[in-house]
Amino acid sequence: MSSPEIPSRDEVEAAASAIVDAFAATDRDRYFAAFDPDASFVFHSEPSRLDDRAAYERLWAEWVEGGWRVVSCTSSDRHVQAYPGGAVFTHSVDTTVETPDGGESYRERETIVFRADADALVAVHEHLSPMPAADAA
Repeated sequence: MSSPEIPSRDEVEAAASAIVDAFAATDRDRYFAAFDPDASFVFHSEPSRLDDRAAYERLWAEWVEGGWRVVSCTSSDRHVQAYPGGAVFTHSVDTTVETPDGGESYRERETIVFRADADALVAVHEHLSPMPAADAA
């Protein structure tokens, strides 16, 4: 059995940047195209894990229908761990959203797990957690 190739740091960062950029634009189609249909999602703001992309797409639609949209989203403190056939990307995320109740900003840590799929990297898991208070300042 031959080993799959190890993606480069640039490839992983480009795949992650595409996700962040699409999220920052509240671009549903471009955002979800970066995730495998079987991708899972763990968000500290949600009561349970989302076991596939369709579950997250339904949640996203509810948010948007309720007046939610992303105003800005920036990535910093990036770290890439590449392995044969995939990679783990972690970073800090500063996000501002607009809701019917006004604007809201928060700082979080995020992990995105990628799998090599043909000539691209596809996200298979996303985990978002709150930034500890000492680090968020």
